[in-house]
Order: sequence, then structure tokens, then C-alpha cells
Amino acid sequence: MMISLYNAISLLFVVVVLLAVLSIVYASWRNGISPMPSSAIVRYAVSNEINRLEKGGIIVEAGSGWGTLALHVLRHCSCQKLIGIENSPVPLWVSRLSVRLLLSRKSALRGIITFNRGDIYTYSYERADVVLCYLYPGAMERLNLAFNERLKPGARVISVCFALPGWRPERIITCNDLYRTKIYVYRTVGYSGNIHS
Repeated sequence: MMISLYNAISLLFVVVVLLAVLSIVYASWRNGISPMPSSAIVRYAVSNEINRLEKGGIIVEAGSGWGTLALHVLRHCSCQKLIGIENSPVPLWVSRLSVRLLLSRKSALRGIITFNRGDIYTYSYERADVVLCYLYPGAMERLNLAFNERLKPGARVISVCFALPGWRPERIITCNDLYRTKIYVYRTVGYSGNIHS
């Protein structure tokens, strides 16, 4: 009896892991990239840049993956609200679990951070003061139009590794990591068709 219960639990565990892996593979194929956590050096550079800005306000992470960048920003920056947008179910679940564990220790942060299942290309960015991105060139190309149409004047876009085509960065930070990772900081001037500084 004990052996068959052990075998059933083992089989269930293998099936759950297999389904989780298949879910990540499918979402990665559909998105064109797998969820990749940012390094500690990059996370600190991004949070330092947010702290350098005049206000944190509402921060949206487009493609929040496993939640490592958003959770780091939450711990090291002051902001009114932090919203992670992710469409891959397993990383989204891990992000939400991480928030629950963090909030069980720091109840003062309750209500500030949420991870939502959604499409970064159709998301409404109108209220965002800062948008964080760690994506890939094709995604930045697609977000270009969304940011042009939806970001309010003065909003910032902070992109790890990949530049926004047609936008001129306000700053470029080069991290002191193995890859010399670049972080691009943009500021919007206005809606649709305006030049970006």
C-alpha cells in the first residue's frame, strides 16, 4: 500500500513538472523568447535609475517573467503601484507566489504590487510613469507603436539590453557585468508621432 501511494505521488509529481515545462516551452515559442531572470547587477542598475527619477509613481513591467526585477524594484524603490504583466502561466504563478511570501513578512507592501496575466502589446499604459522592459528586439519593435500611442508625456521607458527603434535614449547605462549589459532610458515628450528625448 505504501509503495503504491509513493508511486502515485511520484507519477503525479512527474506529470505536473512535465506540464509546467510544456507550458513554458509553448509560451516561449508563442512569445518568441523564454522568461529570463535579470542578473543582480542589472536589477540594481535599474532600481538605481528609478530612484534617480523625480518620482516612482506607477511602474509597469512589460513581460515580468519570474518577477525577479519587479520584486527587486519593490524592495529598493518607492512607488505608488507596481504592476507586472505576463502571459506565461508558470512564471506568472511563481511571481504571484513570491509576492505572497514577501507580503507575509512585509505587510506594509500589501496592495502595492500585482502580477496580472495579460498581453503586453494590448495593455493600456496610459497611467504608467515608468515602464520596465527586458524583452527582445522584435518585442521592442511591436511596443514602439503602443508606447507612441499610449504613454503620457514625461513617462519613462527603461529597457534592459534592447533599444526602442526610432527613440533617442535620455541615458544609456552600461552595467559592470560579464556582458556589459546596456540599459536604455527614454522619456516621452507627448502622444502619437511626437519626437522622444
